[in-house]
Amino acid sequence: MSTQEITEASGYWFPDDDATQRGVAVLNALRRYRAAETAMRRRTRDSMGMGETDLLAVRYLLQAQRAGRIVKPKDLAAYLKISSASTTILIDRLVKSNHVRRDPHPTDRRALVITPTTETDDEVRATLGVMHRRMMSIAEGLSADDARVVATFLERMRDAVDQVDPAPEH
Repeated sequence: MSTQEITEASGYWFPDDDATQRGVAVLNALRRYRAAETAMRRRTRDSMGMGETDLLAVRYLLQAQRAGRIVKPKDLAAYLKISSASTTILIDRLVKSNHVRRDPHPTDRRALVITPTTETDDEVRATLGVMHRRMMSIAEGLSADDARVVATFLERMRDAVDQVDPAPEH
């Protein structure tokens, strides 16, 4: 791809110097990756019959289970940044679809914990396992230096997009 094609493909008007063009090429590759990841998430949600929040909840619950942490409804609400009423509706929906169970808390008789079902773990592994193995193979193929560069770049990009700029004055 020529420098002109890279600039035109970016949708922006940047100076025509090497550093800027390299930056544009990297940002375009990052955008293409994000678009592919978004499409993969949509396919996953569709195949599992879930919405975005449902899938985020299941992923969180599976990670907590693997780490040996229990999750109460209020923990799930805090993680998803949703109200307790929305959390109840979400949990009801996930219980009905057999993705999670409400179990008694091990030490507090008044509390419940939310646990993903074995079937959900199996379904997520079947749906995402091959893709995750492909991704891990690519990441493991990086040299230690390249892995450090990529990880640092992605963390710095995350920091850049997480910064909240002041609203422009009118």
